[in-house]
Amino acid sequence: MTTSPILSTSNTTPAPVHTLSVYVANNPGVLARIAQCFSRRGFNIESLVVSPAMDGKFSRMTIGASGNPEGLEQIIKQVSKLIDVLRCVDHTGDDAVIKELVMIKVGVSPAERAEVLQIGEHFGCKNLDMTETSMILMFAGKTEKIDMAIRMLKKFKIIELVRTGKIVMSRGEGVS
Repeated sequence: MTTSPILSTSNTTPAPVHTLSVYVANNPGVLARIAQCFSRRGFNIESLVVSPAMDGKFSRMTIGASGNPEGLEQIIKQVSKLIDVLRCVDHTGDDAVIKELVMIKVGVSPAERAEVLQIGEHFGCKNLDMTETSMILMFAGKTEKIDMAIRMLKKFKIIELVRTGKIVMSRGEGVS
């Protein structure tokens, strides 16, 4: 189970981060109703990725949330009862592939460019754009790896940073 640097409101120890996938009908208001279930139980949504499924009639939500672990089971039950929800699965501890994507725009001088490229290469970054004074790097990986890359790049001027949040897919034949 992963932990987040975000602290829960009930104590000073990091709250565990749970990764849920929710398969829903692609209708207005579904996201708001699901977010309400988390809010009522005191869970903070750390990351949220929503995208249409293959046919466009349904969407897949991947939610990273932290809060009281005892409340998670109730949230899953409440979310699963919503009319537009087909399934809600907690992938915490599952055999699943969990990744995140990040794009980072770094302000660099020509003298710093080689070091930024070297750090990027170490973390498997792709250089998307380069100007005289900046670079945009992109990479996907586990949250911890992304956090480490960002820490390494902080010694340069980070102009802008965009993260997708976690996406998850169960290994094997099962669906998430």
